[in-house]
Amino acid sequence: MDRTLSIVVPIFNAPEALAPCLAALQKTVPDNYRVVLIDDASTDTRIGDLLDAVQAERHTGWQVIRSPRNRGFVATANHGMRLAQQDVILLNSDTVVTEGWVERMIECAASHERAGTITPLTNNGEIASIPEFCRANPVPSAPDRIARALAGCGPALNPEIPTAVGFCMYITRRALDAVGYFDRQTFGLGYGEENDFSMRVAKAGLQNLLCDSAYVVHVGNQSFGPLGLAADQHAMDRLLGKHPEYLDLISDFIRRDPFGPRRREIVASLRRQGVDLA
Repeated sequence: MDRTLSIVVPIFNAPEALAPCLAALQKTVPDNYRVVLIDDASTDTRIGDLLDAVQAERHTGWQVIRSPRNRGFVATANHGMRLAQQDVILLNSDTVVTEGWVERMIECAASHERAGTITPLTNNGEIASIPEFCRANPVPSAPDRIARALAGCGPALNPEIPTAVGFCMYITRRALDAVGYFDRQTFGLGYGEENDFSMRVAKAGLQNLLCDSAYVVHVGNQSFGPLGLAADQHAMDRLLGKHPEYLDLISDFIRRDPFGPRRREIVASLRRQGVDLA
C-alpha cells in the first residue's frame, strides 16, 4: 500500500452529513491510500451503523477507530495525524469530495517545495469559497461537474493564502515535522486550531496554498456543533494571544483579494461551460 497519504475524518454525530461524505470517499479515493475514520464517541447510534457498513465492505486501507469517550475535534484530529506516516488530509465529515480531488491536491503539494498546507476550492470555505468570496454559497446540485469543468479553466495558480480552511486541509509531512500538531492545550475542543497551525507553518518558512484545481463541497456546521461549540470571541482571543497580527493579516488579504481575478475567471469559465454553481 502507498503510505504517502492518509485521509483522516473526525466524526461526531450528524449521520445525514456523514453518509454522503463516506459515499463520495468510496467513489473517489484510490485503494492505495489510507482512510482513517475516527468516531469521537458519537451519541447517535446511526453513526455506528454507518461505520459498521464501512467495515463490512472491507475496503483496502480503510480503518475505523471508535473512541471510548468524547475528546473533541482537536484531540481527534491529532490522533489521526499521529497515525499518518507521511502527508495527511484532515477532512470534515460534513463534506462531499469530488472527482480528482486527491490527485489534484497531491499534484499541488508536489509542485511546491515549501508547501505546508493546501486547501481546495469549495462552496462554503471563507477565503476558499466560489462563486462568492468569503460567503457560504449554496451546496451545488452537481459538484462532480464543477470538478470536471475546473480542468477547462486554465492552469492552476495555487496561490499562497494566509491560513488554511479546516473543512479540508492537506498537511505535508514537512509541515508536521516543522511545527508539530494542533495546539490542544490552547484550543481545547476546537475552533482556531487550524488558523494557529497555519500561522506556525508560515513562521516556519512554509506556505499555505489554495489548490484552485480541486473542489470539495462543504455543508458546514454539521459535525461538532451539537456539543454547543461556536467560533466565538473566546476562540479569537486565544488565537490572538498567540498571533496578535492575525486579524490584520486576514483583513489585508480580504481587502486586497489577490485571488479575485482568477476566481472570477474560473466562475466565468464554469458558467460558459453551462455548469451550475448553486
